Amino acid sequence: MEATVHTKMNDLQKMENEERSVLRWGGLAGMLGSVLMVVTFVIVGVFVGTDYSAAYLIERFPEMRAARTVENGLFLAVVVLWVLHFLALYRALWRESLAPALFGSVIGIMGLVVWAAEALHHVAQIPISNLYHAPGATPEEQATLVFLWQATMGILEAMLLAGLVLVPIGLICLGVAMLRAPAFGKGFGGASVVLGALGFGGASLMFVDPASLLGPVFGLFTLIIFHFVLGWKVYRLSRHPADIVGDGEKSARAEVDSDSTELSNVVQQGSETR
Repeated sequence: MEATVHTKMNDLQKMENEERSVLRWGGLAGMLGSVLMVVTFVIVGVFVGTDYSAAYLIERFPEMRAARTVENGLFLAVVVLWVLHFLALYRALWRESLAPALFGSVIGIMGLVVWAAEALHHVAQIPISNLYHAPGATPEEQATLVFLWQATMGILEAMLLAGLVLVPIGLICLGVAMLRAPAFGKGFGGASVVLGALGFGGASLMFVDPASLLGPVFGLFTLIIFHFVLGWKVYRLSRHPADIVGDGEKSARAEVDSDSTELSNVVQQGSETR
């Protein structure tokens, strides 16, 4: 019996350590992703500007190529970090509200996967820019390349919009799950639902006017707030994983405590007999 109790205690300790690790790294990933996204916006504002016309961008691309490469690399890193955060949120929420936690995480990750596919758009732009700035390029050829640049960016912007629609829906579902999770409560749950709704509203602006900059910027800033605040919350939960322990694990702990008590009684009775 002693060996059985010891094995169960080791299993529970291992489970708790793994829980701490998932929550700790997932929470840090969410916060770091938000910080990197802010850095990305700074790089765009300083080195790229707000003129997103195809003619302007292709003309200035050689000057901003390094900045765009860094910007796109950081954006891809943000996407990866936020995927880890979504997985940590699912781990923290699935016991209390499985359906919205699962659906929210999957839909959110779907949106991030779409963004990952369009993150490195400078790879598609470099060949077009090289042809545009080639010494023998004629004005007619350059005009055609401007149209090609615009068509390429249209495809990438459609993927950006798809992500802006999917990720906020994931936030709303996760917020619903948080409303039923004591470790998060109505405060974090309600705030997540509101942020998701605001993010979806930003995507709706882009639906109405695809050339709008306000829609994607507004949508992305709601995601920055969500992932930073909930990243901090999940990281704090890593210090107290018992707050999100489910009924199955509570039963396992109770069983171990019962076995330990029984073992102690047997040892005590043996001592009294001697």
